[in-house]
Amino acid sequence: FASYYGDHMVLQKKPSGAVVWGHGELGAVVTLTLSGAGGLIIMKKTAQVKGPSGTWTTALDPMGEGGPYALTAEQGLEKVTLQDIYFGDVWLCSGQSNMAMTVLQVANASQELAAAPRYPYVRIFAATPARSDVELEDLEQIDLPWSIPTAAENLGHGNFTYFSAVCWLLGRSLYEALGSPIGLVEVAWGGTPIEAWSSRRVLQACGLPEDTGRGNRGTPELPGHSACFNLKPAFTSPPQHLSGPQTPSVLWNAMIHPLLNMTLRGIAWYQGEPPFLCPGVEQPPPSHQALTSSSLWGTGEANAFLHTDQYNCTFPALIADWRWAFHAGSAGQTELLLPFGFVQLSTYRRRSVDDSFARLRWHQTADLGLVPNARMPSTFMAVAMDLGDEHSPYGSIHPRDKQSVAHRLLLGARAVAYGHKDLVFQGPYPTRAILEVTRGLLNVTYSQELICRQRNAQAFEVRGEKSSPKSWEGEGNTDGSFSPTQVCCSSQASPCQWLPASVVAVGSCTVTLALSGCRTLVLGLRYAWAEWPCEYQACPLYNPQGLPAPPFL
Repeated sequence: FASYYGDHMVLQKKPSGAVVWGHGELGAVVTLTLSGAGGLIIMKKTAQVKGPSGTWTTALDPMGEGGPYALTAEQGLEKVTLQDIYFGDVWLCSGQSNMAMTVLQVANASQELAAAPRYPYVRIFAATPARSDVELEDLEQIDLPWSIPTAAENLGHGNFTYFSAVCWLLGRSLYEALGSPIGLVEVAWGGTPIEAWSSRRVLQACGLPEDTGRGNRGTPELPGHSACFNLKPAFTSPPQHLSGPQTPSVLWNAMIHPLLNMTLRGIAWYQGEPPFLCPGVEQPPPSHQALTSSSLWGTGEANAFLHTDQYNCTFPALIADWRWAFHAGSAGQTELLLPFGFVQLSTYRRRSVDDSFARLRWHQTADLGLVPNARMPSTFMAVAMDLGDEHSPYGSIHPRDKQSVAHRLLLGARAVAYGHKDLVFQGPYPTRAILEVTRGLLNVTYSQELICRQRNAQAFEVRGEKSSPKSWEGEGNTDGSFSPTQVCCSSQASPCQWLPASVVAVGSCTVTLALSGCRTLVLGLRYAWAEWPCEYQACPLYNPQGLPAPPFL
């Protein structure tokens, strides 16, 4: 069998057929047998070993959930049997260090680890972080072969190693909600940008520098990208000095391409934060330096500081490309619109004046604010900007409340991937804004009932054009002058400033804002547009289900 297969694994249940593949002697016929209790044969399949790679592939007939089964591959006198196989739903979890954080590192870790033995039908697998200049056929190394979760050996194993807390908490919650076995596959590497996880097709579609290695030459154009990516950047960034795991396509080549034959039910993605060890970024506290080596972080920049404004192309392109590749690699068994969930960026620096985090959060939705949307169908998002953790021993970029992240992902997975009706899985979002000119107010209507947790936070901002002094009468200082902070723009020629718009009232579905000096000239409105927009679970607006209103522009 290929390296991915092993005892205790979960294979994808019906209506899909699980794809199984491996290596053999060229031209030989491999017989695959699935057997149940007492050796009862459930099905037999044959596959021929083909060149030049010397591999065989077959798709099992769709199987209902459950087990245990044995899976045997025979070629001549050779026989290999995998034991304790279950059929359920297989989810791939990928990204950078917040995905790599282990259960040992999260809030209430001892309770979470103590609960692990209650979930023997949630099986876990982790690939070793690896990179390659060429597309690999099989994984080079495995950190954690398919395993039953245990507190010490895997879920509680070290920092930023295996197994992913977000992946585990999501899988455990899916098992509780669905009752069927769950297989979790972790492929993550801290401090890595989206370009490293992208095939050459994605880089081409978004006008980014391509892999300088030998791999991926002559790969086809990204399918359907002309319809998907109508916001292709109007420029190409100058080449960046990227090395190691930050190099374009090297993680796609070594960690994603070898898995394409898998039949999947969904993907969870947690990526976009900057690593600490990059130019111009503050260094982590000594406690964090001791916990994470330079080999984990590298010296490049992830996408809060690298190609930030191309993320509105690279992220939808990666989703579309991974879906196409897994669908093709599994001979159509993985659905073409594979459900894809992701975590919107949390927080980093409390008093940062840089808006790269806010821009990247916006670009994570393809500049449309909510998902699923026309450019990102069958996706779901966990908002995390209200989960800041200033005192995290792993640095504020690594908040410890991964339970809230997993819960918000779970709601999206149930609604989008499993079609659970009448399930609220995202926070309130504005549907319209109406200006009351005479009163200088802006009434913003939201899609859901609002719960206001923080009335005084200056989360709303407005922008307008510079007006003549005459139209600002009554809005200036007591002596008749006008402070620079009270005008909408710094000068006629320069871009407009953003000014706080205080909340006057919050109704069941509306927010009324005072516009200060902008009055009739309002051209823009934004919410929570900051690196650290609010305190822990205390953003201004939530819905009754406790989900925060996402940022918007």
